[in-house]
Amino acid sequence: MKVLVVGSGGREHALCWKIAQSKQCEALYCAPGNAGIASVATCVPVKAEDVQGLTTWAVDNGMDLVVVGPEAPLVAGLVDSLRAAGISAFGPSRMAAELEGSKGVMKDVLARHNVPTAWYGRFTDIDVAKRFIREKGAPIVVKTDGLAAGKGVILCQTVDEALRAVDQMMGDKIFGAAGDEVVIEEFLNGEEASFFALVSGTQVIPLGAAQDHKAVGEGDTGPNTGGMGAYSPAPVVTPEMEERIMHDCIIPTVEGMAKDGRPYTGILFCGLMIDEKGPKVLEYNVRFGDPECQALMMRLDSDLLPVLKAAADGKLADVGPLRWKDQAALVVVMAANGYPGAYEKGTVIGGLAEAGGVEGVTVFHAGTAEQDGKVVATGGRVLGVTATGRDVAQAQARAYEAVDALDWPDGFCRRDIGWRAVGR
Repeated sequence: MKVLVVGSGGREHALCWKIAQSKQCEALYCAPGNAGIASVATCVPVKAEDVQGLTTWAVDNGMDLVVVGPEAPLVAGLVDSLRAAGISAFGPSRMAAELEGSKGVMKDVLARHNVPTAWYGRFTDIDVAKRFIREKGAPIVVKTDGLAAGKGVILCQTVDEALRAVDQMMGDKIFGAAGDEVVIEEFLNGEEASFFALVSGTQVIPLGAAQDHKAVGEGDTGPNTGGMGAYSPAPVVTPEMEERIMHDCIIPTVEGMAKDGRPYTGILFCGLMIDEKGPKVLEYNVRFGDPECQALMMRLDSDLLPVLKAAADGKLADVGPLRWKDQAALVVVMAANGYPGAYEKGTVIGGLAEAGGVEGVTVFHAGTAEQDGKVVATGGRVLGVTATGRDVAQAQARAYEAVDALDWPDGFCRRDIGWRAVGR
């Protein structure tokens, strides 16, 4: 197969790294890619959001499969455009991608199909939103309805914090048009986990769980980011809990989406809060998580490419059980100083070969470019230093050994990725 992966982050590097290992992969391309992806795929200078440009390129170059990484092109209808042009594409349609594109739509889907989740309200009027907050009290959660690069969620411990969050989102537009509507919902306690499933219509294969670290600071402090690290498997998702997640959350959502006339194909990423009563859905994302994808790809023993192709073509029922390595994987995100606020671009990163030389370690690039023969940082989250080990503790030790081998004074990371699992 000739395969095009769309995107330029750590998720796409991990997908390209895994797809390149397939005997069925004849040629691999990535649009637009990054400095790390260029080592395993041919980078194509077309932006991920350029729906028409990507469709034209895929047709002109005879792609057998296009794998769409990020949410923005999915919400913009890239998969619809590719399928209309006769190209097999892995990812949901524009209508199905609204599950992530609109948090309000997602919450309505959950409510309609009796999927356990937090109570909520949807608001386009600031005063009505504030009245709801005062009625409900705090702690409470305020979210932008639209896409905000993983940052449009504010956990508010007081009513005043929540009122300020509404002003920032709806009044000051700190997240742009994503805050034209807000979703205000119950603050849930428990342990968070990310659960992944491969979906094609009503056919579903569980892909297992990971645990992400959203907050920028150690001890889960500070503002939310797109993710500062992750590990897999997540001990909180026992085999019994996985059965409950599939039965209570994933299958009712997938069957409900089909009934609603927006059947789902692709990766379904379920953000969960788990307590003694069981799982509740915090959110759905319509693509692999980043950085969870890096940990999952390191653990997956099966050939990924034929599975993605089968899902894209509605033949997931023909795929046997997936094989997983008997190992844990952990990824530490290296971010540019200042992230998730303002940060400098163009700083030089050294020590990549030394970091990648640590046993069990692969360094995935999330925001890099090559400049004058050197690798430079181009984004907020820049590297995903990913390690495998017999357990999370060993994977953690290897990942931080690799982090310490890097020469990048302009970057930082959390030093406690995996703390829950290691504590167990």
